[in-house]
Amino acid sequence: MTFDRSIKIAPSILSADFANFGQEIRAIEDQGADWVHVDVMDGHFVPNLTFGPPAVKAFRPHVKTFMDVHLMISPVDQYIEAYAEAGADMITAHIEAGPHIHRTVQAIRAQGVKAGVALNPGTRAEEVEYLLDSIDMVLVMTVNPGFGGQKFIQSGVEKVRKVREMIGDRPVHIQVDGGVDTNTAPLVAAAGADSLVAGSAVFKGGSVDKADVYGANIKAIREAAQSAL
Repeated sequence: MTFDRSIKIAPSILSADFANFGQEIRAIEDQGADWVHVDVMDGHFVPNLTFGPPAVKAFRPHVKTFMDVHLMISPVDQYIEAYAEAGADMITAHIEAGPHIHRTVQAIRAQGVKAGVALNPGTRAEEVEYLLDSIDMVLVMTVNPGFGGQKFIQSGVEKVRKVREMIGDRPVHIQVDGGVDTNTAPLVAAAGADSLVAGSAVFKGGSVDKADVYGANIKAIREAAQSAL
């Protein structure tokens, strides 16, 4: 993946048809998705349970773009190797998931994949400052992690702005996850985000048989974000 700050739409397959993941992944990519976002939850760090390494390995052959794996799990370090071997292109861990986030980042990098660090809504932007020379992405959560379809937390916009200022000219992406739609995409894009995770806003109204709806949704979010730049 070549670094650039263009707007990237990363549909979360948490909102896809669970009985049809392969076709759903191919459909969103055919309709313009830049990345495929995989939300991994453990029922402990967050109140939901989703995809283990075997599921992610099953997704991998269908992903032709970039598989962005967001680990909402704690402890996290002991699972990094398994998710890397399953085919993740980037692994993002939460700064709140353990006592040694720098060690976690080192463990991700040791697997030869890109490393991201996620911040929950209640975590200050400054917590990531001393990691910026070691990571590829900061993920700013604009909902509390654990469920799709939540309402966007407005204070996340200022957090994105602070993170962008700290990054400076480093080649570090800013991703926003939670409540992203055509109304909120311009706010976070103007603040400095370049990777937008969208679940229900992409999949709403569509299916593999009506994939053009996915395309229209992706296009609308991208154009809304770009309009703020």
